[in-house]
Amino acid sequence: MGTDTATDEWADYRGERAERRPGRRFGAWCAGLLFTGVSVVVGCRVADSDGVTPVPQLLAFLPWLLAPTAAGLLLTLLARWWTGAVWGVVLLGLLAWFIEPYGRTGEPAGPPVAEVRVLTSNVEFGRGTDALIAAVRDEKPDLVFVQECAYTCDTVLRRELAADYPNRRAVEGGGSKGSVILSAFPLTAAPGVPGTMGMPAAVADVRGHAVRLQLAHPMPPLPDQVGLWREELDAVRDAAAGERGAPAVLAGDFNASQDHAAFRRILDTGLHDAARLAGEDRTPSWPARTLPAFGTQIDHVLVSEDFAAHGARFLDLADTDHRALVVDLTLHAADG
Repeated sequence: MGTDTATDEWADYRGERAERRPGRRFGAWCAGLLFTGVSVVVGCRVADSDGVTPVPQLLAFLPWLLAPTAAGLLLTLLARWWTGAVWGVVLLGLLAWFIEPYGRTGEPAGPPVAEVRVLTSNVEFGRGTDALIAAVRDEKPDLVFVQECAYTCDTVLRRELAADYPNRRAVEGGGSKGSVILSAFPLTAAPGVPGTMGMPAAVADVRGHAVRLQLAHPMPPLPDQVGLWREELDAVRDAAAGERGAPAVLAGDFNASQDHAAFRRILDTGLHDAARLAGEDRTPSWPARTLPAFGTQIDHVLVSEDFAAHGARFLDLADTDHRALVVDLTLHAADG
């Protein structure tokens, strides 16, 4: 009787194991699929490349890849797939490493000579113009960089803000093509960056110090236009490199985050991301309609080594899919 009972229990155990194996195999298969997708994106990040679609689009949301990686790791543990568990741990480690802020930091050596507040905003085809005007009146920036300022937006800004910002440089255009730099400081003309959307430039007289201003608004990395996106970011980089050694502010919707190689090459010209200097390097700015639950930082104010940043705030504006960014800067003299 005892022998029969033991035999029955063993049969039941083997049956349960046989039933569990397909479930474990399916869990391991799902984990492997998740890890493969994440590995492609992380591999491009390791190789300092933006790859091809859909890698550039996924790189913008690199920190969010922690979620599928953690889910895959849980599946490997449930499936007892130990090789996969090691794979998942390695991916988590790499993601944690690359989530750290990119670029150098440091304080200018020379004495402070001027305080400058900068505001940049993409107003989504001009729809957020009224909200931008309210923000400008509230924040009182010295320099305002506006992207996607269509003809009506340009007209309204002239009418409402000309008294406080009599100096301007603009590329007029409909839809997303129009862009404007407004300044409380005197401006002189400077060649902008050619692109699909307007990227004007100027030289501002900031308390007797010449500061190069460049608005950035390259094409987004649409699936069929990644090459154009990369070319226009490279053009912004070339403009930054050409002015190296002089005080400069580059601001706008870069359509790129610090996880894109093309954007990091702009920083490598010697520029600093003001949000990073102010401790806001991972605060998302787009898409505003899904924030704060989901987003990425593609709106930036980049500054030369002549500037210190001691404040950065992202503002929620109505009727636009981007947050505005306000930074407080201190310009230092070049000679200590």
